[in-house]
Amino acid sequence: MLISPERLGQIARRHADLAAQMGNPDLAADKFVQISKDYAELTPVVEAAEALRALREEAETLRGIPADDEMHEMALEELASIEAQLPAAERVLALKLLPRDAADAKPAMLEIRAGTGGDEAALFAGDLFRMYERYASTQGWRVEVMSASAAEMGGYKEVVASVTGEGVFAKLKFESGVHRVQRVPATETQGRIHTSAATVAVLPEAEEVDVQIDEKDLRIDVFRSSGPGGQSVNTTDSAVRITHLPSGLVVQQQDEKSQHKNKAKALKVLRSRLYDLERSKVDSARSADRKAMVGSGDRSERIRTYNYPQGRVTDHRIGLTLHRLPEILEGGGLDELLSALIGEDEAARLADLA
Repeated sequence: MLISPERLGQIARRHADLAAQMGNPDLAADKFVQISKDYAELTPVVEAAEALRALREEAETLRGIPADDEMHEMALEELASIEAQLPAAERVLALKLLPRDAADAKPAMLEIRAGTGGDEAALFAGDLFRMYERYASTQGWRVEVMSASAAEMGGYKEVVASVTGEGVFAKLKFESGVHRVQRVPATETQGRIHTSAATVAVLPEAEEVDVQIDEKDLRIDVFRSSGPGGQSVNTTDSAVRITHLPSGLVVQQQDEKSQHKNKAKALKVLRSRLYDLERSKVDSARSADRKAMVGSGDRSERIRTYNYPQGRVTDHRIGLTLHRLPEILEGGGLDELLSALIGEDEAARLADLA
């Protein structure tokens, strides 16, 4: 993709215009905050544009050195080096000019549910959650469990967690889908390999300014918390179930002993699900992708396979196989998979603009 000199000039002028506006002493405080944000976001784009412009200018100067000039041979060598750098500089700027997903900078709501495979699926759901917890730790992110339904044999039937930090949704959003595991369960006496599945959904975490919830659209039920087997673990009605009547979404929260805290957590999860629902309506393509990725939890609908006997992880969307299963499950090796998915998405979006 060749970015025109006119486009480079537009970027520089826009940056200078924002700087001038910020210097206006009569600018309202809220306007100053917005312009400052726009300026900060545009700054790395300007830096990439300036780097490209400088390379082009230097190349043009070198091309203009006459053949009989004593510097000609040296200029040709330097020109070859600069021309080799130009495609990478073009790509860097093109990536920075791609339309940004407004949710990329947001925290994320991570939801993992056991799918096909019974107890083994629940154990695998637990393995996936620990993988994301460990990866979050390497990124300096914070993970807070919002709700969890533990399985009797270990792992989770369902776990929902809030993940906060820098660039969380941008990195995790391609994890949504069905994850399949192939291994010999601990309960298998004959050493047969079983296949199980768990679904992962990553939603951008919404703030109150993103989603306005009208109290009259909610039905709130309270009840006593229960543990495995249905036994009561609380003597007060602290558990909360919130039904959003217009959408039919239901969120239940019982992990806290305080009804107030359970309600606050449930509203946080509900807000994120409503925000994701609205994003899906606005972007029909994204909606179709999400339905295809999340699926029903059946083992045939998979985006990734974790094969224990072969020690490999395969992402079926980009055809990438890494023989680093233990490292990936420990979180440290997950970044290579995520970077490949992000790179594939960027390449596809650049191709669409070409």
